[in-house]
Parts: sequence; structure tokens; C-alpha cells
Amino acid sequence: MRKAWVAVGLGFGLVACFMALLVVGTYTAASNLFGGGAVTLAKGSVPMAYRDLVQKWGNLCPALNPALLAAQLHQESGWNPRAQSPAAAQGIAQFIPGTWAAHGIDGDGDGDRDVWDPEDAIPSAAKYDCTLARYVEEVPGDPTDNMLAAYNAGAYAVMKYDGVPPYRETQNYVKVIRAMEKSFAEPRARLSPSRQAAGAIDFAQKKLGTPYLWGGDGTPEDGGRFDCSGLTKAAYASVGIELPRVANDQWNTGPHPKRNELLPGDLVFFAHDLNDARSIHHVGIYVGGGYMIDAPYTGAEIRFDPIDTPDYFGATRPTAS
Repeated sequence: MRKAWVAVGLGFGLVACFMALLVVGTYTAASNLFGGGAVTLAKGSVPMAYRDLVQKWGNLCPALNPALLAAQLHQESGWNPRAQSPAAAQGIAQFIPGTWAAHGIDGDGDGDRDVWDPEDAIPSAAKYDCTLARYVEEVPGDPTDNMLAAYNAGAYAVMKYDGVPPYRETQNYVKVIRAMEKSFAEPRARLSPSRQAAGAIDFAQKKLGTPYLWGGDGTPEDGGRFDCSGLTKAAYASVGIELPRVANDQWNTGPHPKRNELLPGDLVFFAHDLNDARSIHHVGIYVGGGYMIDAPYTGAEIRFDPIDTPDYFGATRPTAS
């Protein structure tokens, strides 16, 4: 937890936030240019008759991607366009008649909305996913998990429980699809260090304004909230770098650049005893200009903070390895 005097620095820190935002904006743009978030289906993972449909419609909204849509369709019907459940769910995407009537679309433009036709049903599943994502976008937790839960249990249940509802079927539905998602995606080449740093900053920037939670890992159970090391761990996990859970263990995950050698993406640490790494009590992600993004303490939100404070201990570059 940061000491109370850090809040004093926030006043002048807000004045400098414009510069920090420019730095983060540069790295966000870099992340997008370098393919952060783009998902391609793995070869042979989807039946050829449906591959192009899934690849196209899987990019319909930010909460969805082609591998996720493929995992969902596999879970719903095993790619059987004639599948029908005891509950009257129909087709490759398992729409019940009432939902199909409200959300089915003419995906192939032939003038007919046919739940048994994958060229209509697959686009309709993607559209319905994205509609549900909009319905539950204000709900705490992972947007994609909430979208999938709404597909299974309804948007109202997700809103009622502030996330994935405590239904065994729904929780298993979300867990299985998210696990299978990886098997449908083409493995990505390892990002260069600069791209990894850009991706980690991009992740942290998207969490600005999220309330702090001690011990928070950003999970639905945590309401999407983080503590300081939970945020840094999740940010680097998003670019394929696994960090230990607590701040003083994260200190040992790379070389230690000096203050004048810092690069955006470096982890910056703060300690009670500047001669003892085991006394580290806080960590943030450096963004440039003397600022970091961090989850400061209970009652605060993820924000920009200055790093040049009396308890600044040093930095680590996890991308070096």
C-alpha cells in the first residue's frame, strides 16, 4: 500500500498527466500496429465449410474473437448444423425459437433467416454475442466471461449477480469455452520486448479508474479489481510473460535499470527500507515522463502516479528475458 503522502503528489501529477497520456497513447498505438488482439484460427481447428464464416464474424465486437466463437459453436453443437436439444435449441448455434425470432439474421443475404443454415446461424450467434456484450458492459468482471454467461443464462442473471451467476451449468459453460478458445487460435510468435512493453502498458491503461482491491487479480470474483502486483502480473500475462504474484518477488524477474535508464514497460518498485528488497511494498508500470500506472491502495483507483518519491527502490525489466 502506498503511503499517504503520495496523494499529495497527485495534485501536480494531474498537471503532468497529459504528457503521460501521450506516452501511453504512443505505446497503445504501437500495440495495435503490432497485432495486439488479432486472432487467427489455427489450421484445421474449424471445419473448412465454416472457417471463413467464423473468422469473419468472430471479429464483430471487442468481447469476441474467432477462436472464442469457434469454441462456443463447438461447445453448443459439435459443429452439427442439425443439432436439436431436449429444450428445443436448434442448429449449429443452438438458438431456441424465441431467441432466433428476435436475434436471427439473414447472414448470407438470400432473403431467408434459417436457423438450420450455418450461413445464417453463425453470423447470428456472433451478432447475439455482441448484443449481449453491450447489455452487460457495465457489469464488473471480464467482459467476455460476462457475455458468455449471458448467452447461457441470460443478461438479467449476469446483471443480477454482478458477473457470472452462481449456476453450475453457466460457470462450467464459461470455463470450458475459455479453456477451449486457446486450442482454436493460431499460436502467436513471441513479441519483441518493445511490443511486450507496449502490450503491458495498453492493458494497464484500459484498467484506469478501476477501484483497488487488496489481493485482487482482476477475476470476476474480484469484480475485475486489482491490487498493485495483481495489476502488473495481469498486464504482463497479457503479452505472454508470467510474473510471480507479489511485488517483492516480481523484483527478481529481470535486470535492474538505473533511474536514468528506465523505459516504458519497466516495473518500478517502492520499499520501506531502501536497502532491503524484501521490504518492497508497492509496484507499478512505468509509462515515461516520470510517471507510472499503478493500483495504489484501498479506496483509490488505478491511476497515474509519479515515481520520484522518497520510497522509490528501483526498477526491473521483465521483457529483457
